[in-house]
Amino acid sequence: MNKIALILLAAILTNNMVLSKFLGICPFLGVSKKTNTALSMSIAVTLVMVISTAVTHPLYTYVLYPKYTYLETIVFILVIAAIVQLLEIVLKKFLPPIYKSLGIYLPLITTNCAVLGITMLNITDELNFVQSLFNALGAGLGFMLAMLLFSGVRERLETADIPEFLKGLPITLVSAAIVALSFLGFAGIGG
Repeated sequence: MNKIALILLAAILTNNMVLSKFLGICPFLGVSKKTNTALSMSIAVTLVMVISTAVTHPLYTYVLYPKYTYLETIVFILVIAAIVQLLEIVLKKFLPPIYKSLGIYLPLITTNCAVLGITMLNITDELNFVQSLFNALGAGLGFMLAMLLFSGVRERLETADIPEFLKGLPITLVSAAIVALSFLGFAGIGG
């Protein structure tokens, strides 16, 4: 149980996909202007991470390994694409406001390197199925934490007096760098 807790904590804080591994930057910068949109995107990404891990880990273990490991990337992308399509259909049917607020970023979860990254890292780190699921959940929660923190920062920037040369993308990138730096404080946790 301690190993699972460490995996979960590390995935959220020290190995944060966005702020430590710099994977998933596109939705991090694109959907973080409003907290409710950031939360919706984070929930969708977390679901896709956990479900895709639940599908890809056994697929790799029982079908691809050891002969067909070279197909890992393409198979994982196809699985993720199918899961995102299913999620998109469900959101469009049952939660149209969330579907509309996520816009183009929802289908782009398919190419979100954080989702592909977590499925591949679970294999590379040789985690078992349960550990992989908790690692994916932690990565999703870490993604959510980063998105919510950054959306709060961006909402505050809307009312801040920013010099003209820093407005727009420059202040967004500076803010993202400061948020990422703040996560370096967690580097010693977990040994």
